[in-house]
Order: sequence, then structure tokens, then C-alpha cells
Amino acid sequence: MILPGLLLLMVIMTAQMPAGRVPAPVTLSWPDYFGNRVFLPAGNPVTEDGIALGRRLFYEKALSSTDQMSCATCHQQAKAFTDGKRFSAGADGVLQPRNTMSLANLLWVRQLFWDGRAGSLEEQAVTPLTALHEMGQSLVVSAAKLQKLPRYRALFRRAFGSDSITGDRIVKALAQFERTLISANSRYDQYLQGKYQPSVSESNGITLFYANTDPVRGTRGAGCAHCHGGPKTYSDLFHNNGLDSLPADAGRQQITGQAYDKGRFRVAALCNIALTAPYMHDGRFPDLESVIDHYSEHVIHNETLSPFLQQPLLLTKQEKNDLLAFLHMLTDSAFVTDPRFSNPFNNN
Repeated sequence: MILPGLLLLMVIMTAQMPAGRVPAPVTLSWPDYFGNRVFLPAGNPVTEDGIALGRRLFYEKALSSTDQMSCATCHQQAKAFTDGKRFSAGADGVLQPRNTMSLANLLWVRQLFWDGRAGSLEEQAVTPLTALHEMGQSLVVSAAKLQKLPRYRALFRRAFGSDSITGDRIVKALAQFERTLISANSRYDQYLQGKYQPSVSESNGITLFYANTDPVRGTRGAGCAHCHGGPKTYSDLFHNNGLDSLPADAGRQQITGQAYDKGRFRVAALCNIALTAPYMHDGRFPDLESVIDHYSEHVIHNETLSPFLQQPLLLTKQEKNDLLAFLHMLTDSAFVTDPRFSNPFNNN
């Protein structure tokens, strides 16, 4: 049985809110094993109207310099809010330097992007909206364009208490919508809730994921949980996973300036991982089989390699198949078809 982590967001509205009109707060819920270490800034409470506006803005192409691109261009629901490309192209056609990350379960994230440069979803949203080689448009211009489009004034009034459309309100609405993208109905979730019996291969894969190889105790394991922690939510961990002897991309070091962060990147979430190929910060691996092979036999030793990867796993073919079976258990088919997250313009 799911014991939802409940958080009733108390909304205290200012004098700019029309008399008698208070946006309805939203109660977010999730399975208890997700934990309650969520990030909900006091200055941007999640409300029904804020989510509705954010969803519309997520699919709004007027937020790009060419009017041909939206957030959903690179974050497609069917692919767990990725786009299936090694590198996404911006509005000007220039490819991004890193692979597009999934937006699932960001409610638990405090350091966003592969290098952790953004401290909130509000801060994160500014970069793709305004970066020259992404959507390529200032928030001032985006706000002015929305002012001219039907219905947006009323939507902003319902969400924020006045029909003033600003860049700050655009990113706040987007962040509210993205915080609702909670994926919690995979077969692994159902297993944890006592509603699904794993196959033998899946069960072996679960053991491999969490266990370590210990010759003394006679146990075999891949130890994936050392870095990933659990397969559902993001963590605030950064690791060098042995892709190169001399990392071409400095990763986290670009933010901290610390030598020990060279080649370290955010540990990716594993929910819906089978839907988010290609893999790694540079999208070099086309499938999960290649990822498993890398960790099993091809980790390259370098000066900042994660200590958990110092010894090769040397998994057998059956162990690789079992681990793959487990990773496919993490696909949440309901999440990628949920109408609450779909393009609202298709319904107009």
C-alpha cells in the first residue's frame, strides 16, 4: 500500500490578488520510499492555476526566437521528457554540448544540469529559455510576445493575481508544472508495493543492483546503488564514471573550480531509463547493453575516478541480462502517457 508523502502547500496571497479569488493549493503525493526531502521554495507555491499555466508554457513555441521550439521539443513526454538524440539542436540549429536530461522526479533535486550549476527549477528554466544556442530569447521579449496572445493575460491573472506577464512569472509557472512530473508506477514500484511478482531474471537483477561482490561471503553484485542510491529519485551526487583517461568535458569542475571535480557529472536518475537513450552526459552509449558493458569491463582509470569503480565488475552474460531486466522494470508506462502532462494545444 502506498503511504503518500503529503505536502499541503499553504498559499498566502498578497493584496494584488482579487478579492474572493485564491488559487487552489495542490497536495502532491508520492510513495513513502521516495522520501520527503523535496525542494519547494516558499516564494513559488504550487497551485492548480500555476500548474495549468506552466503546462501551457512548457509547450508554447512563442518562447523561442524562431517561434518553432518549446521546452517540449527537447523534453518529449513519450521519451520520459528527453528527445532520443545524442545532442539536441537549439532554435538556431546549433547542437548542445551535452545530452538532454529527463525531467522526471525533479521535486527531489537541488542541483540541476549535468554539472549542478542551478539551485532550483526556477533558476534552471532561465538557461534553456535565454541561451543563444537553445531557445535563444530574452525573458523580456518572451513576456512581451505572450502579452499579445489570446488568453495568457487571464491565465496569469488566475495563477498570480494580476495579468502582468513577466519573465519571473514565466519561470515560476514552468517550475510549478515540472514539480508535478512524478513517476511512481513502474513494475518496480508495484513490486515495492506488493502488487507485482518479479520474474526470476528481474529478481536476480534487483539483487545485483544493490549487492556487492564479496569473495569472503560468496556474494555477487554490481553495486550500482553506491552511486545511484535508489532507482527512483535523483541524488545530489556527482561521479567520474571512467569514460575517458583525460575527460574532454571538465564537468562539475567548471562550476566548483576544484581539481577533484574534473570529469564528474550528476548521477542520472534511473526511472524510465529504458526510454531515455542515448546515455551518459555526451550520449555516447546508444543502449543500456552498452552502458552495462562499460561498467562491467571498460571503465577507464583516471585521477578522479569514483572509488566504487576501481575494480572491474566482470559480469557474466546472464548477470548482464538480469541487470537489464531489472532496469526495464523501471519503465512507468502510465507516466509517459498521462494526459495531465501532455500538450494542451492538441486539445484546443
